[in-house]
Amino acid sequence: MITEKYIAAIDLGTAKFALSVAKVKGDDVQVIYYREVPAVGMRNSNIAIPKKASDPLEKLIREAENELMIKIMQVVIGLPRYSVTQEIANGGIPRGNPDDYITREEVEALKSIAVESYPLDDPDTQIMFGAVAQSFSIDDQIQLVEEDVIGTLSSTLEGSFKVFVGSRRATTAIDKIFNSLGIAIAKKYFLPDVVAETVLSEEEKDNGVALIDFGAGVTSVAIYHGGIMRHYAAIPFGGRSITSDIRSECSISEKLAENIKLAYGACLPSRLSSLSEKIIQIRYEDAPYKEVPVKYLSEIIDARAREIIDAILFGIQESGLEKALRSGIVLTGGGANLANLKNLIKDMSGYNVRVGYPKHLFSASGCLGVYDPSATSAIGMLLAAKRDNLPDCAMAPEAPKVEVPAEEPAWEEAVPIAQMTEEEFIHGTSGKLIEDEAFGEPVKPQKKPKAPKTPSVFWKKINVKLSGLKGGLDKLYTDITDDNI
Repeated sequence: MITEKYIAAIDLGTAKFALSVAKVKGDDVQVIYYREVPAVGMRNSNIAIPKKASDPLEKLIREAENELMIKIMQVVIGLPRYSVTQEIANGGIPRGNPDDYITREEVEALKSIAVESYPLDDPDTQIMFGAVAQSFSIDDQIQLVEEDVIGTLSSTLEGSFKVFVGSRRATTAIDKIFNSLGIAIAKKYFLPDVVAETVLSEEEKDNGVALIDFGAGVTSVAIYHGGIMRHYAAIPFGGRSITSDIRSECSISEKLAENIKLAYGACLPSRLSSLSEKIIQIRYEDAPYKEVPVKYLSEIIDARAREIIDAILFGIQESGLEKALRSGIVLTGGGANLANLKNLIKDMSGYNVRVGYPKHLFSASGCLGVYDPSATSAIGMLLAAKRDNLPDCAMAPEAPKVEVPAEEPAWEEAVPIAQMTEEEFIHGTSGKLIEDEAFGEPVKPQKKPKAPKTPSVFWKKINVKLSGLKGGLDKLYTDITDDNI
């Protein structure tokens, strides 16, 4: 029987926290909740002030629990994308029987050995974020990918891995927050590989592609070739840097600058056509109106965007794979929505550029923004957790206890009145049926007649009611069926 479970994922972005919840049953993934809230306490996708970040996260989680009527017990989390270094780790294992096929379990064991044995420069401040297999070697072949080495015969198995090293403080802050919320962390994901699985096709990864994730505080590039991530780089600039430039140039608040960027922001001011002639009138609190031409706004945005793209293209060049990107560039993240950014990257790089949206590997209903480029990290973690077969992340709340009323006692077998004792006649039969032989039908008396206050009063009433008892037994039968008794 296929069981149903929940998966909950939280994307800790520089500008937003995003919570997504999916209901998983077999291969079916249904996203039932997605919501974003402004982030606080973050810097370049790292938790800078855990106490500040904790409050909006708790509110976000509790709102989801109330709406879905579930209790979230654990979540999957994305690791920071900045301050990550990449190194090469090598490892090998001897095989007991060279006539046995190499299994996936052996490959995973080799990967674990290579990662665990890699000497960190400072284990107190560094931690492994992830590892990606680059190639494998057996007795008579080298440079094999993972899928090609499984099922081969060899007396040895060697592998080369690219390991990604991050800050231990960043993971400690994440653990601190969720421990205080009473929520376990099922797994921490290194986001570049997770996002790639969500937006890239297998053909793109095989032919060579650069995935640019344009976030608020970090812009990263992950380069794929031969189906494997070969290089990763990130810079501490993104959409928030553009917002900050607008704020300082126009002397307005950051919130207002962000809203203006989303509504009128665009790169390439020379291609704005008639829009460049429009004027934005801004009034901040009681200050006089301020006029900002859309063309001037675009010039501010364009200047910062070019700096960010220059840094990313330098990272591509450093990889040595700039000529191997036959599938060009895929742009994703919240910054991908900036008008003309795709065209600007194409003009500056010469590559074909497309915007990466979450692939339709799931269903969703009533979840606004779930197919937006800004949701790729959150959705990617849901899909990765499903592939990794992680345990249920939530449960339904306990139903309130309802007291079941006690059943009424069953009626006992009828007792002929002729067989009743004097005590049974006076005080009742406690639920027995009195069968009147004269009338032929049982009569159901009261369950428990009230006991008399005093014997004297009771007998006075009996004497009045049974004044005609001397008339004989037939008269007695008639009197005891009288409604006045």
